[in-house]
Amino acid sequence: MRRPILGIGATVALLLGGCTVGPDFHAPGWASPASWFSATAHRQSAAFVPSRPVAAPIDPDWWGIFHDRQLTALERRVAGSNLDVRAAAERVLESRASLGVAGSAAYPVFNANGSYQREKASDRGVFSALVPGGGGTPGSEANGAPGNVAGGVATPADIPPFDLYQYGFDASWEPDIWGGVRRSVEAGRASVEAADWARRSALVSALAEVARDYITLRGTQEQLRIARDNLNIAQQSLGLTHQRAQAGISSDLDVANAAAQVRTVAAQIPALESQQRELTNALALLLAQPPGTLAAELDVPRPVPPVPPQVPVGVPSELLRRRPDIRQAEAQLHVETANVGVATADFYPSITLSASFGFQALQFANLFKFDARQYAGGPGITIPIFEGGKLRYTLQLHQAAQREAALNFQRTLLTAWGEVDNAVTAFADEQRRRGQLSEAVEQNRRALSLAQSQYQAGVTDFLQVLDAQRSLLSAEQQLTSSTTAVSTDLVALYKALGGGWKGAEHNTRS
Repeated sequence: MRRPILGIGATVALLLGGCTVGPDFHAPGWASPASWFSATAHRQSAAFVPSRPVAAPIDPDWWGIFHDRQLTALERRVAGSNLDVRAAAERVLESRASLGVAGSAAYPVFNANGSYQREKASDRGVFSALVPGGGGTPGSEANGAPGNVAGGVATPADIPPFDLYQYGFDASWEPDIWGGVRRSVEAGRASVEAADWARRSALVSALAEVARDYITLRGTQEQLRIARDNLNIAQQSLGLTHQRAQAGISSDLDVANAAAQVRTVAAQIPALESQQRELTNALALLLAQPPGTLAAELDVPRPVPPVPPQVPVGVPSELLRRRPDIRQAEAQLHVETANVGVATADFYPSITLSASFGFQALQFANLFKFDARQYAGGPGITIPIFEGGKLRYTLQLHQAAQREAALNFQRTLLTAWGEVDNAVTAFADEQRRRGQLSEAVEQNRRALSLAQSQYQAGVTDFLQVLDAQRSLLSAEQQLTSSTTAVSTDLVALYKALGGGWKGAEHNTRS
């Protein structure tokens, strides 16, 4: 017995020391620029805009830079409430379960079994040759001659029905000689990592969307205030023209123009109120709440959250580690690289060790006796010889998927650099635009005041007042839109930098 045991032990040791075929994964590197912007752009930013990016560490709770308690309260609820984030978290659990399935292939399989059968063998089948007189000798019916002969007439063997009881255990194990299972586990772990980064990417998007919708909501409320203020101005002008027309100082044309201006300004209010409702409901959806849930909380107007003088943006070398979509693309490249190893291992022979032990008897009373035992065991080998090109094409499929994943990683990284550069540029340019619009609003207010004074004094006609009102309304609306855009551009910048998921995860755990 020693020789078989030693042989089995040596075989198992040899199998356990198998190699791992296929390419090993190495994280791709990428040279990052030294700064987010050129020296010229930095000087222009410092000279012309009140808020500019600085190479300082990014606060994980970047939305706190707006100093808006209501926005902060909404952001703290996103990670645990947003349906997209929760669905992505479930996909992480799915990938972990798939990893467990892949890892289970490395272990032996044990099964217990038991059965009872009532059987009746064919009287003219192969078992009839084993029955005395049933054709089991040369010249019998099984060999082409009659079996039992009675009075010259052939009769079949009489094989009675019988009961068959059996139970036992069986085991099998396919050692991972070439590392196919290890590569599958490697791919599974990378899939879990990719799913986790996809969850974080969904979280970054949800955090940015909440901030964008909230800021846009405050901008819409400011637009509503402007429209209502201008409606009051237009109504005052209409009253003034009525008085002057009744006094015979002006004509009904001025009254008609003033009335038209009132209706034109009033027509803007319903659309803005509808937009306010839509944004409130959009925020409710982001927090997995029914429509109208946040109305009482958000319908009270508040100013657009302002941007600070300095905006910490970190350094470019951090982007590769901060952006969840880049990390997800890297993990997906790892998955496809490991899958190449899985496909490569299929070209090599596989060995299966199997064994079974159990009891079998024709009578239930004998089923538990030791001499009713039966067993079998031994190794088996499978060598792929011809499968119509399946293995070759499978390998080519995964190699192409690996190359595609590498290209996707490169595209994702370049897209990230472009988004950051675009966001930095838009943030600076919109501030310069806002500065010009702010000056335009001041001049339009002065022009309206002068036009009203001159109209009351009879120096000019009402068209001058009307034009001044329209210009002021347009300038104020553009200024509010620009102020909103500056803050939303800052949100876009932090989204491009991949900020927010660390702070949100910490808030959820705490």
